Amino acid sequence: MSSSSTSYSSYLPQELQVKPVPGDYGHPFFGAIRDRLAYFYYEGRDKFFENRIQKYQSTIFRTNMPPGPFISSSPRVICLLDAISFPVLFDTSKVEKRDVLDGTFLPSLAYTGGHRVCAYLDPSEPEHTSLKSLFLSTLAARHNKFIPLFQTGLSELFNNLEAKISSKKEAYFNTLSDTMSFNYVFSLFCDKNPSETNIGSKGSKLFDKWLLFQLAPLGSLGLLPNFLCYFEDFLLHTFAFPFFLVKSDYNKLYDAFYEFGGSVLDEAENKIGIERDEACHNLVFLAGFNAYGGMKVLFPGLIKWVALAGQKLHKKLADEIRTVVKAEGGVSLSALNNMVLTKSVVYEFLRIDPPVPFQYGKAKLDLIVQTHDAAFEIKKGEMIFGYQPFATKDPRVFENPEEFVADRFVGEGEKLLKYVYWSNGRETEDSTAENKQCAGKDLVVLLCRVLLVELFLRYDTDVQVID
Repeated sequence: MSSSSTSYSSYLPQELQVKPVPGDYGHPFFGAIRDRLAYFYYEGRDKFFENRIQKYQSTIFRTNMPPGPFISSSPRVICLLDAISFPVLFDTSKVEKRDVLDGTFLPSLAYTGGHRVCAYLDPSEPEHTSLKSLFLSTLAARHNKFIPLFQTGLSELFNNLEAKISSKKEAYFNTLSDTMSFNYVFSLFCDKNPSETNIGSKGSKLFDKWLLFQLAPLGSLGLLPNFLCYFEDFLLHTFAFPFFLVKSDYNKLYDAFYEFGGSVLDEAENKIGIERDEACHNLVFLAGFNAYGGMKVLFPGLIKWVALAGQKLHKKLADEIRTVVKAEGGVSLSALNNMVLTKSVVYEFLRIDPPVPFQYGKAKLDLIVQTHDAAFEIKKGEMIFGYQPFATKDPRVFENPEEFVADRFVGEGEKLLKYVYWSNGRETEDSTAENKQCAGKDLVVLLCRVLLVELFLRYDTDVQVID
């Protein structure tokens, strides 16, 4: 064991014996295929992890993660599936974050203009600090626009939903929410409504295609295990999709951000020293992958969980929101901070259904990683993987972890926020230029609160969801 490991293990309780990590990878090729088929088809994602926890009687074990052959050079990972071990993935003194955003493979850099964008960089790389500083500065300079711009977007979203329901008796929230999300992100960064550009109303669809072709190796249509699943597995998980299939779409997005994102690009070029082309590709990635890609799952997920929570919660939210808005004279940051139940509901959603469920990191040194009951040695260079929904539903930390408990984080419950990890860091910590925590962490929480506020200011208290 290295001296670093010995020093680290000295902080562990004496009764925790260091054990080897259980599990195996099987044959380098067939073992990876076996686990991939189990993950996507024979067991399903959550059962895949549950079954191995039971098999090894451990929340840390070895397995293979998709996509495997022939896309990733090595699918081998060590899984962390509890609230105690998971945070090692945030400690960049112990794990390297270089090229691990999508796990065991790196999409072609053609998707990002030939650049390793900030999300692919480890904080030890000088370019990371420059780019992350640019992102944080860009968001800080626009903080006065966060709420009013989003309120405008939500008003248009609700109007469109009502018009669809009036004319067609139904409306698909996700599609309209995607359009609203793209318009918000583009307007926030470029000070321009995309309808006034060459993108028009197609922005969300352009980003959808760009995201789909990059991330296809990590996805599935949810087919049952039959001959069709083998065809899908070969199509999606064997070879990466080439960039030329979405090149024209990406170029349209790049050109729009280059033309109208001048204030961001000027700061990057003149104040920070980042070349304009590199800054623009990073801005497109920030807007499309981080911001829009997150909102694409964030807003529908929030609506779903609140709707399923029932009318009793809806009434409590409506009462709190309307009372505070009336007392404060409008929807302001001060008003939002006084809505304790609304805040807790947002945190509970981010706990039970985090928008980005996976985190990866490669051990920079020999490590001893602790769970509730044991300690395990991880060697330098081994890939560490965390499946966040298991960590944030750890029954040793959260009571009734599988239930949506709206007031979980009210009062004394706020102490549990340190176990909410959705932002690639603890909710109690801040994003900085030196870490990998989401630059828009506070903005995401803010927008979720505003969505609930505008929803319950506009509509009656019974919100229902239909699959």
